[in-house]
Parts: sequence; structure tokens; C-alpha cells
Amino acid sequence: MLAEFTIFPVGAGTSLSAYVARAVKLVEESGLNYRVGPMGTCVEGSWDQIMALMKKCHDAVAADSERIVMHIYIDDRKGAKDCLTRKIESVEAKLGHKVSK
Repeated sequence: MLAEFTIFPVGAGTSLSAYVARAVKLVEESGLNYRVGPMGTCVEGSWDQIMALMKKCHDAVAADSERIVMHIYIDDRKGAKDCLTRKIESVEAKLGHKVSK
């Protein structure tokens, strides 16, 4: 399963990287395969692993925020493995070149 998520507090100003860093630290500590992007973080794992991680991230940002927004997109394909790289490789194969990172 892949889950791409964004999380941020409402009313915390224009720079939110400190809050994002809290969530990314938890993602790193989870041991799950992940990729950080400019607009969200993608994590690969089981339903239970991902949901437990989402709760930890939510709790960490909510610890000193009155309101947070969290978007989670899930792609659950049975039997799929290493989707973080295989999905990109599939697109690159069709394009005939590497995509920009």
C-alpha cells in the first residue's frame, strides 16, 4: 500500500517546515520506505503500519496546534511491492528517459 500525505497546522504562519519536519522525523523512525516531495510525503507499508504512522504524525503536529489539516491518499494494490520506485520506473520506460527529481 502507498499513502501520500500532507499535514499542516492552520494559523501557524506562512512557514510550516518545522511542523513538516516533525512528521518526516516520525516517518524516518518508522522504518518504512518513503519519499519526501515538495507537496507531500509518500510512504509504503501495510494498512496497520501506515495508519499507526498517520496517527503519530497527527498527534505530533496537533500537540501545539488548535487545528490541523491532513490529506491522505491511498493506493492499495494487492500483491504490489516496491511501488515507490516501480511506478516511476514504469512511467520512465514509457517516456524513454528518466523523469526530473
